[in-house]
Amino acid sequence: MALKRINKELRDMERDPPSMCSAGPIGEDLFHWQGTIMGPAETPYAGGVFFVSIHIPKGYPHQPPKVNFTTRIYHPNINSFGSIGLDILRDRWNPALTIPKGNYFHLCKYIVIISSIHILIYNNNYTF
Repeated sequence: MALKRINKELRDMERDPPSMCSAGPIGEDLFHWQGTIMGPAETPYAGGVFFVSIHIPKGYPHQPPKVNFTTRIYHPNINSFGSIGLDILRDRWNPALTIPKGNYFHLCKYIVIISSIHILIYNNNYTF
């Protein structure tokens, strides 16, 4: 089930890629992805390029992917190991995150996650 879902989401993302972030498999391993986030304008991160590692469990989509920054970043919601304090990666995970509410085009779940991390960088919520 996980592999079928991953392939579908990868096709969806390739069909409609976002502008400020991206994600995709590393080589042939569909369970290990790399995401790229452009630093949001008008923040201390503007002009930066940040990388995240995405490990997808075999129990996906019922279990959340593990996402960590591999680029060193100083942010109140990201610890020194790159772990991200974002509720949708932990206790608020939901397999239905694929299509954001109020959005007219389909995005893959990883881009929703990466976009959420992009927003997190922009807004210092201090939720870690």
